[in-house]
Amino acid sequence: MKKSMRMALLLLLSLLAIAAGVALGSTSISLPVQLAVLSNRIFGTALPEGLPSVTPSILWNLRFPRALMAFAVGASLAASGTVMQSVLRNPLASSYTLGVSSGASLLAALVIVTGFNVLGRYTLPLSGFIGGLGTVFIAMSLALHFDRTLENQTVILVGMVLSLFVNALLTLVTALSADRLARLIYWQMGSFSGSTWENVALQFAVLIICVAALTRYAREMDLMTFGEEQALSAGVDLKRVKLILIGISALLTGTAVSLVGVIGFVDLIAPHAVRRFFGSNHRLVVPASALFGGLLMVLADLASRTLLAPQELPVGAVTALIGAPFFAYIYFRRKRGGL
Repeated sequence: MKKSMRMALLLLLSLLAIAAGVALGSTSISLPVQLAVLSNRIFGTALPEGLPSVTPSILWNLRFPRALMAFAVGASLAASGTVMQSVLRNPLASSYTLGVSSGASLLAALVIVTGFNVLGRYTLPLSGFIGGLGTVFIAMSLALHFDRTLENQTVILVGMVLSLFVNALLTLVTALSADRLARLIYWQMGSFSGSTWENVALQFAVLIICVAALTRYAREMDLMTFGEEQALSAGVDLKRVKLILIGISALLTGTAVSLVGVIGFVDLIAPHAVRRFFGSNHRLVVPASALFGGLLMVLADLASRTLLAPQELPVGAVTALIGAPFFAYIYFRRKRGGL
């Protein structure tokens, strides 16, 4: 099958996953009804006769924003993971490797605890971005201090140590916030409940801008995948390109984490799965990873809502149940020389 056909198939599966995420729940809602409500809200067309009055409200205010938010967050994390694995040339690298998620979580948790809300609905996502980006550049600065060439192994090691330190601070903040303990713990496990159209628009805007920027650096990521020496010989300014790509990755992850909490492993799974079908060309791998990550997250959220209904599981727990064995598989396969 041609890669263009594979991309079209992946797009179709993503749309079907979103439709399933909207349709299934405590009350099942068919696709024609979904389309009728969308048409009514966007174009003002008439609703079908006999449709319960509560159905449009459920769809427009709850189901659609939740499914679309799950897709946007999954796509953002997957695109971010693709960048990290390419830049650091490590199949186990992700935004968590450099402490992006930890930094975003810490600053977002401080905003939740203190009630700081100077920018309204934009305060939390902006704090997540600043926290994630700040942690990344602290890690990069420390790595540059120890290794002027910014070797990948140095960056990974410094990022992991810094991530552990920031996670310790996050644990301390959580322990000292007894009145907000339940909210903090639930937020740290990830959830799409309460997603709004404003947050959906914000996450999609960040996703589209960042994926467009990443395709601009597809050639550089292709070269970096084959080794830093080859990239240097081809004229790639490694330090500058690494900082830009990691900054874009921090924006994708930081915004997602601040809006829905910490959700792991999607940024690890999606790039590996996509590369098996699309090869190593990042002009295809980045958007394909975003589509697959969004699809995977919508299905994970659907599982979190329906497996033990009416009780809802944290979506982070669902992705961890899938991702942890996958992480172990990749690690031990790599140890045996498979990667």
